[in-house]
Parts: sequence; structure tokens; C-alpha cells
Amino acid sequence: MNSRDSILGRIRAARAGATASRESSYAAIPREYRQTPSLTPAERLALFEERLRDYGVHTTRSADDAISAAIARILQERQTDGLLIPPGFPAAWLPAGFHFTEAANLSYHEIDAAPGVITQCAAAIALTGTIILRDLAPGQGARALSLIPDYHLCIVSVEQLFETVPEAIRAIDGQQVRTLTTISGPSATSDIEMTRVRGVHGPRTLEVIIGGCL
Repeated sequence: MNSRDSILGRIRAARAGATASRESSYAAIPREYRQTPSLTPAERLALFEERLRDYGVHTTRSADDAISAAIARILQERQTDGLLIPPGFPAAWLPAGFHFTEAANLSYHEIDAAPGVITQCAAAIALTGTIILRDLAPGQGARALSLIPDYHLCIVSVEQLFETVPEAIRAIDGQQVRTLTTISGPSATSDIEMTRVRGVHGPRTLEVIIGGCL
């Protein structure tokens, strides 16, 4: 055995012991935080809406068959004639009379020039008012869609709404998870002279339609 083999052998032996130690230490961590729901579905929905309002997010409850009408009403109120959509977004939800552009092959500059984007989500968390998106998932699109546009309209189904973080993570654990984006209200920072500024590294305005409510 030469010196190189000897050194690599010692490194492998040291890493094996460290790995076993890390695994046992991780397993021994007390997990006393809540991992199961305690609220009724109605209470969970109300808590989610309350958290979103605290973040300055406007929410709309909608029946599944009325999502298209809800989208049309929101766009009319914003005086916007259309939005970007990710590949796989349900065509039945797109109201007539507006222009929707699939963002699959758009450049960052073209995404930035658009009036906004509409997406679905992977899951939502009532306790934290958080929306989770999976990168490149159908109806959710590339991560850039949740970071670049100034306006984001997100469709959340009540079936995707969980009370706690562990529940939501377990729900998407079996899916083809790539990069996850978590959104808790519009993008904002107070890093510059302690002045709160919105839209620094994400949408300035976030709106949520909660489907399956009525």
C-alpha cells in the first residue's frame, strides 16, 4: 500500500464512524413540535386566511367550478388583460376574453415584462400562511415564475391545505421533488436603512384563490 492509499483508507474509516455518529445523533433529536392537526377544516381555512391577511395578501374563496370566474373578476379589478401561465395549468380555469401566455420558453427579460403570473401550488400551511411550489411541476412552472413577476396569483385547493409544516412536507415527500419554493406573503425586506420595501426578490403583490370552498 502506498501513501495515497493509506491516507484515503484512514479518511474512509474516519468518515464511516462520523456517519454512524451523525445518524444516531439525528435519530436522538427530540421532536416535540406538533406534527398532527388539531383544528377542524373550517378553523384551518380561517387560520390560513388570517395569516395571509397579516402578510398583506388578498384571498378569495371559490367553488372549483367558479375559479375561472374568480380569475376573471380579479383581472378586471386589476385592469389586466392577461397573465403568464406555467405548462400544465388547467385550461378550464382560464376565462375567455383575456390573453394568457405559456412561460415555458420565455427569457427572464420577457417574464419580467409580463403583468404577472398565475400558478397552482404543491401544498399550503395554515399555521405559517405559507404556500409551497415545486420547480417545473405541472401548473407551477419554473422557479423564476415565482421570483421575477411583480404580481403572482396562486390557486390553492382546500385539499392542499395542511395545518402544520410536517404534514405539508410529508404530503409532497413522495412526489418528484426538485427545488421547493416557500412563499409567505409578498416579497419584502428591511435590509436597506431599516426601510421596508416590497418586491425586492419576488412579487410585490400576492393574491390567493382558495378553491373547493363552496
